[in-house]
Amino acid sequence: ELWREVYKPFNLVPFAGGNSGVQMAGWFNREINSVADLKGLKMRIPGVGGEVITRAGGEAVTIPGGELYTALQTGVIDAREWVGPYNDLAFGFHQIAEYYYHPGWHETGSSLEFIVNGDAWASLPPDLQAIVETATRAANQNMLDEYTARNNAALQELVGKHGVKLRRLPDDVLIELQEISETVLQELVADDPLASRVYASQKAFQKQVSQYHEISEEAYFRARRLGAPASP
Repeated sequence: ELWREVYKPFNLVPFAGGNSGVQMAGWFNREINSVADLKGLKMRIPGVGGEVITRAGGEAVTIPGGELYTALQTGVIDAREWVGPYNDLAFGFHQIAEYYYHPGWHETGSSLEFIVNGDAWASLPPDLQAIVETATRAANQNMLDEYTARNNAALQELVGKHGVKLRRLPDDVLIELQEISETVLQELVADDPLASRVYASQKAFQKQVSQYHEISEEAYFRARRLGAPASP
């Protein structure tokens, strides 16, 4: 409802049109062992994530996708985020960067969208509207399923075949980024009532859902890991 409210002044009706799932933190040409390693880090990361990196002491750089390979190879940047193993393998980033970090703290799910002209949508009879809504839901889920499968296969190739060093960002780094992110987001919504409502809705839903996830999905994966070899 809030999503459609945001688009209504532009006479547009949005629908979820795909999702790549949780992304990776990115490719780095130096190790990140503590918050201190973020100081002076030149990283290609746009948007809110870029502002967070800047406040953490790094330097956010905006570079077109087609120039990323050369920029990382020549040292113009020290690190970059893109998508995940499936897309990153295709770009060949493993050939020029030594470390592949997770989790993707800055992008927990890239939601794509279908956008329909408001007048055109209103002109459709209910049965055709239902068909469009069902089709967009299917497309959204299909993309997420495809990325889940292809990211896993690509990650195995990156690590097993190409020797990529898979690393997890240290806890102190994740805590620092989380705290800065919260500050940045609070500033962004402070002067925008609609944005503030959207943010409050997302936070409330996240809190509600996480309570069950902690004893369902998260608890299940913790149980599966008992006695299993430690992952990177």
